[in-house]
Amino acid sequence: MKKKIVSGLLAASMVMSLAACGSSASSTAASSEAASSTETASSEAASTGDAASAGTPIKLGGIGPITGGAAVYGNAVKNGEELAVKEINEAAGTTVFEWQFQDDEHDAEKSVNAYNTLKDWGMQVLAGPVTSTPSLAVAAECVNDQMFMLTPSASAEDVAKAGDNVFQMCFTDPNQGVVSADYIADKGLGTKIGVIYDASDAYSTGIYGAFQTEAAAKGLEIVAAESFTGDNKSDLSTQVAKCKDAGADLLFLPIYYTETTQILSAASKIGYEPAFFGCDGMDGILAVDGFDTSLAEGLMMLCPFSAYGEDDTTKNFVAAYEAAYGETPNQFAADAYDCVYAIYAAYEAGVINGDMTAAEMCDALKSYFTSNSFSGTTGEGQTWDANGFVSKDPKVYVITEGAYALAD
Repeated sequence: MKKKIVSGLLAASMVMSLAACGSSASSTAASSEAASSTETASSEAASTGDAASAGTPIKLGGIGPITGGAAVYGNAVKNGEELAVKEINEAAGTTVFEWQFQDDEHDAEKSVNAYNTLKDWGMQVLAGPVTSTPSLAVAAECVNDQMFMLTPSASAEDVAKAGDNVFQMCFTDPNQGVVSADYIADKGLGTKIGVIYDASDAYSTGIYGAFQTEAAAKGLEIVAAESFTGDNKSDLSTQVAKCKDAGADLLFLPIYYTETTQILSAASKIGYEPAFFGCDGMDGILAVDGFDTSLAEGLMMLCPFSAYGEDDTTKNFVAAYEAAYGETPNQFAADAYDCVYAIYAAYEAGVINGDMTAAEMCDALKSYFTSNSFSGTTGEGQTWDANGFVSKDPKVYVITEGAYALAD
């Protein structure tokens, strides 16, 4: 019966085997009802007989910014989780997961409040939060409560280090910094590097720190390192001009795509044409309202997912997401989708069920994740170590003719 259920899922090629970055205005609109309340995906399609035989549903919680300045990322994650839950429940013909998503507005205190709301609801496992600073605060609560936490996109290394029950679906920040420097050096993309980063953001500073160290080891010269903060990012033209004046032939941008659009526009205005290289937060740049996407031509990024992938898992996910939300998913949505399916794989294996306490489920998931591998939209054969860090093959994409293509 389990094999039949799995084969009926839209993402049928996502399998756990024994072995071991754009939301547009339409995304925000689709999620606006959730800004002041929780959302549940559960049992509308379930029959009474199936529900009885399936047992108690697992209460899965999600947390992220679905209002505020970081809402583009939170809504993508929310949509990815919602889609996975609906697919699983519909294919099973019963309620495997009850799901609820809380808004934290990218604020640590509000994220903890959201966590407590979900805990009062009876949450047994958490897929979230979305961003690193709120995740650090919530991770501490999960450790105290023995709640299993799998964040789709909080990539700060300290998140997983909070405890052995805190896991990441995304690359860590240092990993992205090291791999980016290696790729730039090995491919000869530039020798004089300019960096523009967000000094107020753990994601950005974490990547830059590791990149800086690895760049020195690889013989890359950082000729300009210009910063901005979350409170002072409305005009980044000064940072761009300083990189140009320093002779930077490549700009490394460990930032999100919203700020990158400013940088590309500012560079174009002054006739500055370096190579541009970013990380997974860059995913979604082609969907920014009002942005001239021709300015992103040739932009390279390190990312575990591309909506333009040709494998069946990716094509099925993208088709389902576009049908449900009217837009193309980015890597935030893909990581969230994978989070739910990875937890579902443990359910399919008989490792977890809805009659467990959160602590019992936490112990079972820790053991399962560290002794199994997972294949999904963001990579095949993904594994986790005892610290909760994921191992997956990084990919570098280049924007070519308005679409992502795998770089050589």
